[in-house]
Amino acid sequence: MSSSRKGERAPIVGVQPTPAQARGRAAEEIAAAYLGRQGLRLLDRNVHCRGGEVDLIGLDGDTLVFIEVRLRGNSRFGGAAESITPGKQRRVILAAQHWLLGAGRKHAHRPCRFDAVLLDTLTPPSPVWLRAAFDAS
Repeated sequence: MSSSRKGERAPIVGVQPTPAQARGRAAEEIAAAYLGRQGLRLLDRNVHCRGGEVDLIGLDGDTLVFIEVRLRGNSRFGGAAESITPGKQRRVILAAQHWLLGAGRKHAHRPCRFDAVLLDTLTPPSPVWLRAAFDAS
């Protein structure tokens, strides 16, 4: 029997996250804590749909905010901000639309914004919150 609650996936025994996945999760935790200290109320995280994903969803006052968290350990291929490509933006927008049609339906009347939290390192973390990093147009 699984001890997970309804709707939650039970962990796969013996499968460890890759180092990149572990760093990504750590970056998301740092970003969520930072945004909370800035007054953002977190509503959801790691929302996936076919072809899309959004890391964090929260309320900044009355504005619904979809947040992409980016970590770049080195700038060889550009910094964290440069890694939010038009393709990545489309995937975040797709996941936001999916969320608004389902779990987030009660928030569909709110103004929306697409933000990013950028981290160049985890130790010491120094997140940068880019409000309105991109838009859905």
